[in-house]
Amino acid sequence: MDLQLKAALDREGAEERSAGGDLELSVVMPCLDEGETLACCIEKAQQAMREHGIRGEVVVADNGSSDGSAEIARLLGARVVEVEQKGYGSALLGGISAARGRYVIMGDADGSYDFLQIPRFLEKLREGHDLVMGNRFQGGIEPGAMPALHRYLGNPILSGLGRLFFGSPCGDFHCGLRGFNRRAILRLNLRTTGMEFASEMVVKATLQGLSLGEVPTTLSPDGRQRPPHLRTWRDGWRHLRFLLMYSPRWLFLYPGCALMATGSVVSAWLLPGPRNLGPFTLDVHTLLFACVAILIGFQAVLFAVLSKVFAIGEGLLPPDARLQRLSRCVTLEWGLLVGAALIVGGLAGSAVAVRIWAGRGFGALEPGETLRLVIPAVVATALGCQVVLFSFFLSIVGLSRK
Repeated sequence: MDLQLKAALDREGAEERSAGGDLELSVVMPCLDEGETLACCIEKAQQAMREHGIRGEVVVADNGSSDGSAEIARLLGARVVEVEQKGYGSALLGGISAARGRYVIMGDADGSYDFLQIPRFLEKLREGHDLVMGNRFQGGIEPGAMPALHRYLGNPILSGLGRLFFGSPCGDFHCGLRGFNRRAILRLNLRTTGMEFASEMVVKATLQGLSLGEVPTTLSPDGRQRPPHLRTWRDGWRHLRFLLMYSPRWLFLYPGCALMATGSVVSAWLLPGPRNLGPFTLDVHTLLFACVAILIGFQAVLFAVLSKVFAIGEGLLPPDARLQRLSRCVTLEWGLLVGAALIVGGLAGSAVAVRIWAGRGFGALEPGETLRLVIPAVVATALGCQVVLFSFFLSIVGLSRK
């Protein structure tokens, strides 16, 4: 564990004990002008804790409300934490950091979630789960509670991508009602400040091997008269962007390998001569595009490796045993030899092409004949240069990490 993070957690633990930190649960509600529904949410959370003998608190993370939400929360006995940095994730991070309970259950303060379900989440946490997600698709979505675009397209697709990219068991990545072990989640070093915070928590918890559980959760229409803070396309893109950036395999590696494989097959097919495909004749022009696909694909693969190394070095992703084994086998010298071989092969092919040209008095050439030699030679030279540069850069990154 990072020494600074360990020191911070130890310091927080001492502060919690001195402030009566034997609280089992903190219910954290992010709040931005939720005056119409906040009181009902707080009262339900307090009722659930009171009826089930849960020693806990309600923390309202106010993100700059101007409708009296903070005053409402204080009147009802909730603890208000002022969070200056704007954003859903910022508000939650502020509330979670200030929470005194061993466990935290977070939920939106718009009246769409039933805080009387708190004991069900706490039961799962007591069983040892580090993160317990609500699942609205299992618990039930009332009419009008979720736009059709979110219900049938946005949420299923983004949650499906999350399961595909990271192997997460979570069925509803974006449920706003969830519970977790506070210290375990703080160790994830969550960073996003917007709506994508919901995805970041699930993704990092999965990658770090935390125990995840699920509770069927109902979703009701919110009780606000104003439009919601969520913006469909903007926030949907932010979620998708986050999922892609945290998965170099799906962003770079798999597309790159697919491009390289396709380009290589087509190139090998066209090198002997023109090919007829129905009424179409494919010649050196198609060969050129196929070779460009190889170059782009190879560069994407290099980006996958560099992104993974950088993300691990920055603590964004956990260490990868396969990458560590590969780094021990693929050294700078090995990369330089492979790169040099490709460059020599490319230059040799270019020399042959020049010799053919010289044999014809350096005059006009038949493109369909000579380009079948020139294009692969240029591609081999470019690939060799990329391998050499990549090897040096990767070694510099590795030296900096050591």
